Amino acid sequence: MSDIVTFGETMLRLSPPGSERLENADELEVRAGGAESNVAIAASRLGASATWLSKVPETPLGRRVVGELQGHGIETDVVWSHHGRQGTYYLEHAGEPRGTNVIYDRENTAISTAEAREFDIDLIQNAQVFFTTGITPALSTTLRDTTLNLLKAARKGGTSAAFDFNYRRKLWSPDEARETLTKLFPGIDILVIAARDARTVLGFEGDPRQLAHKLGSQYDFTTVVVTRGEEGAVGWHDSVVHDHAAYETDTVDPIGTGDAFTGAFIARRLDGDDVPTALEYAAATAALKRTIPGDAALVTADEVDAVVKDSSKGISR
Repeated sequence: MSDIVTFGETMLRLSPPGSERLENADELEVRAGGAESNVAIAASRLGASATWLSKVPETPLGRRVVGELQGHGIETDVVWSHHGRQGTYYLEHAGEPRGTNVIYDRENTAISTAEAREFDIDLIQNAQVFFTTGITPALSTTLRDTTLNLLKAARKGGTSAAFDFNYRRKLWSPDEARETLTKLFPGIDILVIAARDARTVLGFEGDPRQLAHKLGSQYDFTTVVVTRGEEGAVGWHDSVVHDHAAYETDTVDPIGTGDAFTGAFIARRLDGDDVPTALEYAAATAALKRTIPGDAALVTADEVDAVVKDSSKGISR
C-alpha cells in the first residue's frame, strides 16, 4: 500500500516553444500536468510511495497521461471511461509585462462524472495520507460530493487528510469556492493555502503568521501551511508558527512549484521530520522545480539535500 494517495485530474499541457504566442505557433510541446499527480511525483522523489487516483477516458490521450505518470515512478489506479474527454490546458510562457498565461480546456471531461463508489476505498484507508485540492471540486457538482465522500472515507479509516486550497479564479468565484471548500474543512488534518487565497476567498486578515494561527484555531486543523510566494512559507502546528524563507532560484518554469512544495512537505512529515525541517525541504524542492521544464518536480533527494545544506541559498528563522 502507498504512503500517500492523491485524487484529481491530470491534464495534457500544450505549450508553444519559447515565448511564442499560441496564435502564431507551428508546434506544441506536450506534457502531463495536474496538481494532485504533481504532488504524488514530488513525494515519491523524496522517498514516499505514492498512488494517483482518477477517472480517465479510454482514449490515446488518456493513455498518454497515465503512461507518463507511471514513467515518473508513481502508481496509478484509474477508472477507465468511455464517456467524457481528456482535459487539456494551453500555456504561454513570457516575461513581464505579458507574463505566463494559462488557458483551460476541461469541459465535459471524464473525471467530472467521477463518484466515490467507483474507487477502491481501501487504497485510501490503508494509506498514511490522502491528498486532494480545491481544484477538484471546482470542476463539477458531482466532484464536490465525491471529494467530500472521499475525505469522509479517509477519516473513517484513520487516514490523515491533506488538502491544498489551490483557488483558481478561472474555474469559479471566491464566493462559490468559500461555500464549497469550507464544508470540506472538518475532514482535513493538514491545510496548505496561499496567503492571498486566505484573504480573497476566506476573508481572513493579517500577515501570514496571523493567518496560520487564525485558520488553525478556527477550523481545528492539525497543521496549517500558509505559502507566500517569493517570501517562503509559514507552518502552524501545536499552536506554534514556524517560518522559512524561499531559496534563491533561476526560474525556467514556475508551473508546479506549489505542488512540489506540498509533496515534499508531506513526504518529509511522513519520514518523521518536524514541521520546521519539512518546511526547509519543501522550500528547497520548490526552488529546484522552478529550474525544470514541465509541471513535475523531477528532482532527486540528493539534490534537495544539497540545496538545504547550502545555507547561502536560503534563510530560515
